[in-house]
Amino acid sequence: MSDRLFIFDTTLRDGEQVPGCQLNTVEKIQVAKQLEALGVDVIEAGFPISSPGDFNSVIEISKAVTWPTICALTRAVQKDIDVAAEALQYAKHKRIHTGIGTSDSHIKYKFNSTREEIIERAVSAVKYAKRYVEDVEFYAEDAGRTENEYLARVVEAVIKAGATVVNIPDTTGYCLPDEYGAKIKYLMEHVDGIDKAIISTHCHNDLGMATANTISGVLNGARQVEVTINGIGERAGNTSLEEVAMILRCHHDIHIDTNINTQKIYPTSRMVSSLMNMPVQPNKAIVGRNAFAHSSGIHQDGVLKNAQTYEIIDPKDVGIDDNAIVLTARSGRAALKHRLHVLGVEMTQEKLDKVYEDFLKLADKKKDITDDDILVLAGADRNVNHHIKLEYLQVTSGVGVRSVASLGLNISGEHFEAAATGNGPVDAAIKAVKQIIKRQMTLKEFTIQAISKGSDDVGKVHMQVEYDGQMYYGFGANTDIIAASVEAYIDCINKFRK
Repeated sequence: MSDRLFIFDTTLRDGEQVPGCQLNTVEKIQVAKQLEALGVDVIEAGFPISSPGDFNSVIEISKAVTWPTICALTRAVQKDIDVAAEALQYAKHKRIHTGIGTSDSHIKYKFNSTREEIIERAVSAVKYAKRYVEDVEFYAEDAGRTENEYLARVVEAVIKAGATVVNIPDTTGYCLPDEYGAKIKYLMEHVDGIDKAIISTHCHNDLGMATANTISGVLNGARQVEVTINGIGERAGNTSLEEVAMILRCHHDIHIDTNINTQKIYPTSRMVSSLMNMPVQPNKAIVGRNAFAHSSGIHQDGVLKNAQTYEIIDPKDVGIDDNAIVLTARSGRAALKHRLHVLGVEMTQEKLDKVYEDFLKLADKKKDITDDDILVLAGADRNVNHHIKLEYLQVTSGVGVRSVASLGLNISGEHFEAAATGNGPVDAAIKAVKQIIKRQMTLKEFTIQAISKGSDDVGKVHMQVEYDGQMYYGFGANTDIIAASVEAYIDCINKFRK
């Protein structure tokens, strides 16, 4: 009989801490519902005390989701716990996730404290959280660099205080797989009462070992894994949900099951990528564009004879269907609505009508409409309330001539026009925007990504602009890459603090 592994998804908390990837409440609910359909056991919905937006998102996600446990993060601070409990009031199954740093580095430099005081604070936080909920998870921040004997003392103390789950984070992504696995094994063997709680992994990818460390933790007794869609997260990211799920599915000898409906992995990946404006790298395991592509002649020959020669996963097992309905300019609303549903996107008839209009315009420009195109269109209405909008753009450029751009902006109902020359069409267009938006801002990062490989493809542009000491992130998508660049730049400006 197989063991059960619980999947704790923190895309909406740890994943959303990536600069430029913030979602509004409506988008968070959309992701949460898709995570529920995917089969995630626990959804970490936010850090309620951190902002009114996070507080409200936890409330609304609690209302929208039915069976998964909704988890709210706190520090080992009573006020944090009070606020988290209030945010969770509508959750059918609720969990408070509280904790404190346990490594000597955190104890000395972050808290200016002692080991004994940290244990007291940990126990106090768990007991206080138990006043509100039965299900309390404790995290020992920087457990990866915490000495095992002391970590065992902390874990034993919080379990006795009532913790139902104990999280052992490799916060800095420092551990080697053998080292992290040995840490989990040590706890399983040396903590009195360890059978009264579930041990959880939470591994970061700073050295590219998050998934390996997580699996090592599972093989040594952990029965919850904390993961994100596409492995997004702070710095180099978190453990990837799709990688853990498919490792366990492929390695039948491990005898550990999850509740994940793997056929919903790919559409969930694409939804999160689109809503968070964060591209999936082409060579990303499981969900990357090239994950099931074969360019080597030897590989192609082998796959054609028998797919298992070079594919250990059937693409259909993760939701990639080569026989999906092809959308063209002759497709109707029903076909578009069906494809959006497959991708996990539900919308009102009014919004569908607007997306359909944009879809027809795009279909007239492109031969093939991809799932990413559809998701870009579905998310385009996020800009509808921006006070600065691009009305028109005209660019003249070529070899041996100076690029010239003229454009019009609608700023809160007023119309402005400008023209500028530049070192290329994008430079000229941005200079024209700057003539109208007279602020000292610096373009720090500019990334262009094509969704597929056609010359008529939609280009995605990500920008990072510095203004008044703050970084702002913008996104644009268009078959005209210059227009996409201007849209991304304007998206940054719309986010400037007033």
